[in-house]
Amino acid sequence: MSLAGLFGLTLPLSNGGCAAESRKPGRPNILFIVADDLGYADLSCYGRRDISTPHIDRLAADGVRFTQAYANSSVCSATRTALITGRYQYRLRVGLEEPVRDKPGIGLPPEHPTLPSLLKKQGYKTALIGKWHLGPLPDFGPLKSGYERFYGIRGGGVDYYLHTGTDHKKDFWDGDVPIEKQGYMTDLLGDRAVELVNAMAPGPFFMSLHFNAPHWPWEAPGGDDSEARRLNDRSLFHFDGGSPKIFKQMVERLDYQVGRVLLALEGRGLREDTIVIFTSDNGGERFSDTWPFTGRKTELLEGGLRIPAIVRWPKSIAGGRTHDQVTISMDWLPTLLAAAGTTPDPGFTPDGMSVLPALTSNAAPVPRQLFWRYKANKQRAARAGDFKLLKILDNTFLFNVVEDPMERANLKERHRDVYDRMVGEWNAWNGTMLPEVRESETGGFKGAELADHIGTPDSSGGEVDEGTEWPK
Repeated sequence: MSLAGLFGLTLPLSNGGCAAESRKPGRPNILFIVADDLGYADLSCYGRRDISTPHIDRLAADGVRFTQAYANSSVCSATRTALITGRYQYRLRVGLEEPVRDKPGIGLPPEHPTLPSLLKKQGYKTALIGKWHLGPLPDFGPLKSGYERFYGIRGGGVDYYLHTGTDHKKDFWDGDVPIEKQGYMTDLLGDRAVELVNAMAPGPFFMSLHFNAPHWPWEAPGGDDSEARRLNDRSLFHFDGGSPKIFKQMVERLDYQVGRVLLALEGRGLREDTIVIFTSDNGGERFSDTWPFTGRKTELLEGGLRIPAIVRWPKSIAGGRTHDQVTISMDWLPTLLAAAGTTPDPGFTPDGMSVLPALTSNAAPVPRQLFWRYKANKQRAARAGDFKLLKILDNTFLFNVVEDPMERANLKERHRDVYDRMVGEWNAWNGTMLPEVRESETGGFKGAELADHIGTPDSSGGEVDEGTEWPK
């Protein structure tokens, strides 16, 4: 059933139902949708039973759903650095921020090649709708890093009704110009995405649609801005609001707006040769479902890193499949460049790999070796094959996360050879990255904030793990 039939709404589509407009062959359009703080199991197609996401579920039914997709970090701006560059975020100073605050000189360098800048060189129209969070004006911004159009927010969090950031200043932009708009942020971003599908057709275009939902503050759609007014002179990062019901409404509104944009593609005849990706920037937050994993945002447990990842491309990908390929946010740059028939900048070799063979040919999973750091609580992690190495404070673990996704059975002594090898590999990798610095931001949840974090210390300071030595 169409969205109009489901919701009784007339969708703002021009030229609806027209035949696909011509453009050069071999360059598919790309719609890259990123949710904010959406947990692995927060979608119906990933197992959530109390939330209905029919439009994203249809995307999965018509495409490929990855079962072992990871975020590059358990916090947003670090992952966004890796996503847009195709490289470990720790190669750039901005990537050490967990997350980015408005600090002078800290942001994504405009001269660094990015996914949008590389596609732009190939004739793609490029646009970012939604969240940037990779450094403030005047030195940084989406229009300086490959996007031709920008409509959205620059900071890490924004009030859904008042459109103010964590500093309570307005944070809503059209290009580099601040704007005033009425409405719920998820709806405003969906509106603009539909408009730009029509404006940028037939393409080729690369549209990043980076929703801020379901990131805090916990405010439901529907026009009731009472919570926004309550938080107007308080921290948006609040612990006395929200509920599973509000979270459900936020996710379902996100799904509805995704459905509107997908319908706009169909109205332009662009469905068959448009790559649509849906994913999240990190693991889930307070009201998320991360089953069968433990942990959440700011943690290198699987729940803080595992994310949904769905790809649809009817022209080249057989749908209705799941795939066990281990993948990570920085894989999307080489994957999408390969799909567009081009290659990365030779001076900035990606750390990610193309997963196009898994998508187009259903190739068997390729073993991966992946590494993470997170400064709060001195967290370190690595994935090699089915094994995962993990350090939190001075506690160290080795898990088989395929057989034991909850990370309960510590195999460090039973497989000491694997543990020692992976520690050595993590140390060698870490030596090629920028070191942690005391002045970078970091943070995690404390026992006083979340009842299930009893005894967790305040980790928001400038602590640095000085050495690479792992406790025995």
